[in-house]
Amino acid sequence: MPAALLACALLAGTAACGGDESGGGSAGTGDGGKKGDKAKFAANAGLAAGAAHQWIVKPFREGKFKKGADGRTGAMLKAGLAGGFTYNRLQAALKNARNDPDLKKAVEPIDQSVKDLKGLPQKLKDGDVNKSEVDTVQKVVDNVKEAGRKAGAEVKDNVPSLSELRG
Repeated sequence: MPAALLACALLAGTAACGGDESGGGSAGTGDGGKKGDKAKFAANAGLAAGAAHQWIVKPFREGKFKKGADGRTGAMLKAGLAGGFTYNRLQAALKNARNDPDLKKAVEPIDQSVKDLKGLPQKLKDGDVNKSEVDTVQKVVDNVKEAGRKAGAEVKDNVPSLSELRG
């Protein structure tokens, strides 16, 4: 039964995260991109970083995903939701970056690594995530933050609430 509940929550969470990724704005501002795209990039990347750290990386390092661990099902449920949320917000950040010449250049090398995280929620749901995959999530988030810093868009972790993860 817990697996069915986990699957439903993950599907609902990733579907709820599928809204408008751009954050609005209008094209053709004459400034080389949309006004505010650096701020939108920083906000989306900050949410992704906060979710990844709080709900995936930290619990994994604390051993909460190990079989038999106290609270494992709840930790896996939250991590699965966070995985979908993190992927969605990173995709939104990349979309924002494409509208800003400095950011676009900075994130091009990491675009594929973000896309490679697409299967993360399913792996978390299945309890089939290992240290290497968690380290990859952290590395992708760190690379996005560094790309933002280099382009003048500082990214600060912003931990979403559980209700925000669910959409």
